[in-house]
Amino acid sequence: MKLRKGDHVRVISGKDLGKEGEISRVIPERDRVIVDGVNVAKRHQRSTKATMQGGIIDKDMPIHHSNVAIVCTGCDKTTRVGYKTEDGSKVRVCRKCGKEL
Repeated sequence: MKLRKGDHVRVISGKDLGKEGEISRVIPERDRVIVDGVNVAKRHQRSTKATMQGGIIDKDMPIHHSNVAIVCTGCDKTTRVGYKTEDGSKVRVCRKCGKEL
């Protein structure tokens, strides 16, 4: 999986088509990512202690990594991820403009 935590992505299919957000968590075992503000579900939460309040909360649910595309900061478009080796280290680059991601 070429996506990482902190990447800015856009949803390319599904009910949240066109929404953008930042990846907050990657789940490589299930090929899924959690994006802030995308695929939000209502969760009924019970109050566990006196400090935590119960009620209905919004929870970001996982989305399959094939349904999101990374957005390049240089060209402001969705792109695929390529790799280049510089000084013996592997870096991710934009396939369209060649800028480092």
